[in-house]
Amino acid sequence: MLTRRLLLQTGVATLAAPAILRAQSPAGQIRLMAYADGTFQDNYVKTVIEPFQQAFPGVEVAYAPGGTSAEMLGNIRAQKADPQIDVTIMDVTASNIGNAEGLFDKLSPAEVPSLEELVPEARAAGGEFGPAVTFDHLVLVTDAVNLKPPLASLAELWRPDLKGLLGISAPPNIQGLALTVMVEKMLGGDYRQSVDAAIKKLAELAPSVNTWNPNPDGYSLIQNGIVRVATGWNARSQRKIDETQGKLGALLPPEGSVFQINTINLTAGSKNRATAVAFINHALSQQAQKAFTERVFYAPTNGKAQIDPKVLARTAIAPENRSRMIEVDWSEIVKVRDKWNNRWRREVISAG
Repeated sequence: MLTRRLLLQTGVATLAAPAILRAQSPAGQIRLMAYADGTFQDNYVKTVIEPFQQAFPGVEVAYAPGGTSAEMLGNIRAQKADPQIDVTIMDVTASNIGNAEGLFDKLSPAEVPSLEELVPEARAAGGEFGPAVTFDHLVLVTDAVNLKPPLASLAELWRPDLKGLLGISAPPNIQGLALTVMVEKMLGGDYRQSVDAAIKKLAELAPSVNTWNPNPDGYSLIQNGIVRVATGWNARSQRKIDETQGKLGALLPPEGSVFQINTINLTAGSKNRATAVAFINHALSQQAQKAFTERVFYAPTNGKAQIDPKVLARTAIAPENRSRMIEVDWSEIVKVRDKWNNRWRREVISAG
């Protein structure tokens, strides 16, 4: 049994909650399914998984690359009778569907004490189920060298000089859903009432769009000179800015943006539940959240994590950025997602 002194020495004091101290140390193998993207996987292993395994040498966390959130949900669904995955990280729209289908278990502060340290949006994301483990937000990725003048707002996507130079990820990609919310808000509307104005405005944008499915991604298309502006996620954009020495830019529009929320979920029927729960508690802890945020610019969900101010300023959690975020209930968007997808196909993409 681990003593509190040893836990403090290993830098994982947040794992030393009473529930952990009263139980035997976590042991055995668990399988974590998360994004197959190399940047996410490599850095999550380094900053979150390896420290957990060092704290508990009897534990092995096997990372199972799962593709998109929809693909991961399909895998969990297919394994419902005999789960092979213990913990899954996926976007909140997919995890909410899994929660409704009974694919994931509820979590409580009694077994996951780190839940008590999360910001309200993180707890609300999963309800009684898996909470948010990372925040990201939609940005407009730009060619910082060749785009003159630089993009200053969401409204400037409709500039005549950008005709044929936009890479927009359309629904069912979650970026397209987020963009719908943002455009409706820009026009003074509320997505909860209607997205008619957004659909009409996006249809006007269609002739300027080079591709509705940037492949392999918008960042690469900008670097290759195919487009000048693309939709993208802030975390990866910030890394690309550093990697390209500022040749790419990322705009959080003054009109507002939307949190993309990744939740961490305990598979119903997990064969190694105690260890899976211990890992979830660690992944939500101050130390793990700090390490991952400072490595890859995903905004932390643990409100007590002490993030380097220079890194925090490049996330949506920074106070000056947080005020721009549009409140979104993703569980409600799940209900209208198919309708929005169909409207995009019929009214927006076809207008190009």
